[in-house]
Formats: sequence, structure tokens, C-alpha cells
Amino acid sequence: MSILIAGGGIGGLITALELHQKGFDVRVFEAVDEIRPLGVGINVLPHAVRVLAAHDLLGKLADTAITTGELAYFNRHGQEIWKEPRGVGAGYNFPQFSIHRGDLQMILLHEAERILGKDRIRKGRKLIRFEETATGRARAFFTDPRGENPETIEADLLIAADGIHSVARAQMYPNEGPPIWNGRVLWRAVSKNQKPYLSGRTMIMAGHQDQKFVCYPISREAEKRGVSDINWIAELSFDPSKGWRREDYNRAGVLADFAPRFASWKFDWLDVPGLIESSEQIWEYPLVDRNPVDRWTFGPVTLLGDSAHPMYPIGSNGASQGILDAECLANSIEKHGETHAALAAYEAERRPPTSAIVLANRQNGPEQVMQMAEERAPDGFRHVEDVISRQELEDIANRYKQLAGFTKQHVNKVA
Repeated sequence: MSILIAGGGIGGLITALELHQKGFDVRVFEAVDEIRPLGVGINVLPHAVRVLAAHDLLGKLADTAITTGELAYFNRHGQEIWKEPRGVGAGYNFPQFSIHRGDLQMILLHEAERILGKDRIRKGRKLIRFEETATGRARAFFTDPRGENPETIEADLLIAADGIHSVARAQMYPNEGPPIWNGRVLWRAVSKNQKPYLSGRTMIMAGHQDQKFVCYPISREAEKRGVSDINWIAELSFDPSKGWRREDYNRAGVLADFAPRFASWKFDWLDVPGLIESSEQIWEYPLVDRNPVDRWTFGPVTLLGDSAHPMYPIGSNGASQGILDAECLANSIEKHGETHAALAAYEAERRPPTSAIVLANRQNGPEQVMQMAEERAPDGFRHVEDVISRQELEDIANRYKQLAGFTKQHVNKVA
């Protein structure tokens, strides 16, 4: 009995650890020849940290990441709209971590290689298609990244954790087309050795839906030296009918495309243009997602993480939802065995809530408070309560936590 995972990203690796922990024979097939710590910062919310903690990874995460202290929203004038504590400071049993995506992936990779064995993490093996055998097993076809050295492997189940450009999803939905661009473009970078701002552990979002700036520190090592390595995202909206360059996670950003729009964003607590100009390398990402689909599971094959529910990075839920997928899938296989029924049960539990998050994020999720402030007080305000009541702010924050499954009551009860 065996399980294949296509994709050695965050979702694929934590799925491998979850399944191995429950006694299943699992192998990971990753398309690239070498897994490197690429990307920029992400947040891992308490409900996902709970899953990682079950693999004794809490210490490694805390040694690498910043334990997020609070989340704060501001208008484009730098005035505070809403602030709330996060993680343990908010009463959760687990912290929220702000971490470089590559650091998290390497922590998971090293743990998977240690626990499963390096031979169970096959690199340079790209999934090109799959089929169901006459006996209901999965037959997966792989090549190297250049399309050479074909290999065919059978297993009881195939888990496709192969990202937003999933080959498995494209086979399931051949007419779906490319990811959907909504007219927004992100420029992302990490500015190192910066002066800490606010508490030194604050995640901030400023602006509104057409012009936004997000930043948060991500390095515990830098914090120990009294400075901050700050991950930042500058976001602008454009006319979607005019198109944009296809999303590519390795495309360098150009300052002239966005920096002039943020030139006046010098707040008394953060110099946004200074932060932008201090970065060594900037990456450009058109903001894309996909429509929710009616099925993830076709016989012995199912989708997981970004292949199943690619979403906008709003509410810090992308990586966290993939980690929750992994836990649910492993529990379902433990209950039902390596069967089609196990995959169907996993999908029944995870597809509805993640589809709802995809759609909520298109409406700005909890970040809608910034748009409300922009619409009601474009020139700023003396007191935010004159513009948005505290009850409105609390209701928006609580509704999104409920939707995304990370209310304090739910996370602490599960733990």
C-alpha cells in the first residue's frame, strides 16, 4: 500500500509528514532538481501552527521566525483603523509566525528527509499526467524538468500538491485556462537590517483596495541583533482588460512601475519609500486566483493546497489552509484506509470552507476595513470611531476568523 505526493512545497511536505506519522508508505515527487529557499515572507496562523507543533517543529520555527505580536490596519495617511493582538497574545494556545517562505519550506524539507529518508523525497520528477488503473489505483507519469527520462509509478493514491499551475488540475479541468487576474499587481521584497517599527513584531496593512502597503518582520536572527528584516508588499490596481505579464514567481520588479505612487507615504512610525528603496531585490507578482471547482477528487487522485484552492494572499491564509488540508487528508486516510472513500471524505470536509475563503478574499476579507475608511474619510479622520464603529470593526475581524477556522475557541478546543 502506498501514496504518492506530487509537489514538494509546503503543502506536499507537511502532508508527507502527517501521513508518515500515521504509518503510511509515502513518497514525494518534486519537479525541480534542487529545492531552494525561494520566495518572500508569509504568515502561519495559530490553527496551522498547531499542526506543525505536532511534529515537534515549534522550536525550529521560533528560532527562525518572528512571533507575530499584533496586526494593525491603517489608512493611506498612516492613521490607525484597527489593531488586535495575534497568536498567544490574543489568547491562543499557539503563536502566529511571520517567516520567510523559503525558511519554512526548508524546515519542512529537512524534517521530511530526516523522518522519511532522503530517498523518499524524489527531486527532478515532474508530474505530466495520471490515470486510474483497472483496479482503481493511480498511475502517475513523470519526467525530469526538461521533459526527458520518463518514469511511470503506480500507487494506491496520488495527492496533487503541485501548485496554482497544477498539471493534475489541468487534466481534471482541461478547459479551465490560466489563473484569473483581477487587475492588481504586487511587488514584494525583503529589506534587511532595518530599524524596527511600532512594537518590532507588528504586521501592518495600510491604504485601500487600489493602493496598499503591507509589511512585517520575519527574522528572529535579525531581531537578536536589534534590527528587523522586513518583508513588504506594495500593491496597485490597474485596468484588468489591458492585461499584464503572466505571473512568474521569478520576475524582477521595476521600481519605476510602482514606487512613485508611494513616495508620499512617510508616516511618523514608518518610512514606506525608504523601505522600498532599501531592498536589494524586488519581485513582481500579478494577483491571481482560480474559481472554486465542484470536485477535487477523481478516483484515486485528489488536489491539495494551491492546486485545490489558490487564493489571494489576504487574511494570511494561503499556506495555512494547505497545512490544514494535510491534517484533514491524513486523518481521513487513517480512518478510511488508502481508498477513494478517504479522498472523498477529505474533500467533503475541506472543499466547502476553502471555496468560501477564496470568494471572501476577492472581497478583501478582513482588509475591507481599509476600503471602508477610504470611502468614508478619504482625507483622514480625527478619531476612527467617527468613521467606523468599533462594533463594525470587531464584527469584520470575527467573521473572517470564523470563516477561515481560526477563532480562538475553535483552535484551542481542537488543541
